[in-house]
Amino acid sequence: MEESNQRPLMYVATHATDDPTLATLPFLVATGAGSAEIDCCIALLGEAASLVKPSMIDAVHGVGFPPLRELVEKVRDFEIPVYV
Repeated sequence: MEESNQRPLMYVATHATDDPTLATLPFLVATGAGSAEIDCCIALLGEAASLVKPSMIDAVHGVGFPPLRELVEKVRDFEIPVYV
C-alpha cells in the first residue's frame, strides 16, 4: 500500500456471541477495505474482546454473512491489525 497522510479507518466491534451478526460486521467491512487496498484496523471492545479466543471465533456466524472464522482468515491475509 502507498504511504499517505491519511489515517487508517478503524472498525470497532463491541459484540460477540451476544449478537453474532453485529460481531461479524466489522470483520466483513474490514476485509472489503483490505481488498480495495484501504488502510484499516479493527478494535475489539467490551464483549468483542472475547473474540480473541479461537473457540469464540468458531461460535460466531452472523445472519447472511460468512462464518467469522473465514473473515478472520481474510483479515490475517490482508494483514489488518486487530487491537484488543
